[in-house]
Amino acid sequence: MLIADKRKVTERFLAVRKQTENICSPLQKEDYVVQPIVDVSPPKWHLGHTTWFFETFILREHLKGYEVYDSDYNFLFNSYYETVGARVVRTDRGNITRPGVEDVYNYRKYVNQHMESFLEGDYDSSLDELIELGIQHEQQHQELLVYDIKYILGNNPLFPAYGEKKELLNTDVANFDWLQVDEGLYEIGFDGKGFSFDNEHGKHKAYLESFAIANRLTTNGEYIEFIEAGGYDHFKYWLSEAWTWVTENDIKSPEHWHLVDGLWYQYELNGGLSPIDLDAPVTHVSFFEADAFAKWKGLRLPTEQEWEVACRKYGEISNNSNFSNSEVFAPQIAVGNQFYGDCWEWTASAYRPYPYYEAPDGAVGEYNGKFMVNQMVLRGGSCATPKDHIRSTYRNFFHPHLRWMFSGIRLAKYSNDQEK
Repeated sequence: MLIADKRKVTERFLAVRKQTENICSPLQKEDYVVQPIVDVSPPKWHLGHTTWFFETFILREHLKGYEVYDSDYNFLFNSYYETVGARVVRTDRGNITRPGVEDVYNYRKYVNQHMESFLEGDYDSSLDELIELGIQHEQQHQELLVYDIKYILGNNPLFPAYGEKKELLNTDVANFDWLQVDEGLYEIGFDGKGFSFDNEHGKHKAYLESFAIANRLTTNGEYIEFIEAGGYDHFKYWLSEAWTWVTENDIKSPEHWHLVDGLWYQYELNGGLSPIDLDAPVTHVSFFEADAFAKWKGLRLPTEQEWEVACRKYGEISNNSNFSNSEVFAPQIAVGNQFYGDCWEWTASAYRPYPYYEAPDGAVGEYNGKFMVNQMVLRGGSCATPKDHIRSTYRNFFHPHLRWMFSGIRLAKYSNDQEK
């Protein structure tokens, strides 16, 4: 690799590492350790885990003479890699009061320095994919950090704001309309240049009936109609497991919503507790809620194949696409044809391997494949996704009851359902 190319990789590595710390910069030290629910990891743990990834998979294995920063950190900051050894149970990450925040930042500095030396040295170019995986992995944790910080602050009794309100990129809501896609045989999956995760591989053909997909995301105002019509009170809209979830947890509205004196408010990272914008896309809904809303409308969610084909035909990333780079950290006005950003969009597809899928050898083979059960696919990215981290084939996945992430709804129907 040329010296100029090596420097470019180093600069990208350091920029991504810096961005993780920028996300944490508004926090107070007490915010770094909180773990209110099992799905939320303390910000300090994210800082340590993303550093552990580079130390474990690159420096320890490939930098001659490297000395591990602290032998206990493998136990503290391993996430789910059985191949690498024992780890703290996920529910106990909030108990890691030691090492302190300053110690973890020192750990990051130590690993960054060694990685910079490694990247500008004479390393084997076959490691390029692993290095890029580490960078992409950190970007995934940047998004998780935003979710987790919002949940931590949004469940503080004072609803403290993470930052000040940001000016929106878009101001006009798009009128609802349908985008038509013809029946046919379409290719699904990644097949091109640049980075992709292994779960996008196994490009294959899928036959699709003609269908229509909504030109925009479902808005808060439209979702309030569902609530006011008794959507959470009628079992007929809900899958059996979903209805159990609703009744046992007394679910009445999306995550972070609060009914105050008859008016709906929601917690926003920038601004704190704020009146709900009726024209903004509804977010923090589970698959269960998205599916129930679609049934209430007499419609459905798109499959991930339908979403990918429609995105390729109608979607594009523009300057007005709302990613983490805008630092709005909230869905904006529902804009037409914007398949990227704002909210991850639930699909009707279970997270399963594509034909011909093969997990990579070694510990990184645990990255995606072993999670391909009991989860649903989401597409499109969100207001917490880095702009250079998304593409039409990107497959996100979560359990159907989860909703602390920025998740929203795009409706679909078969084209012969003209009356709907």
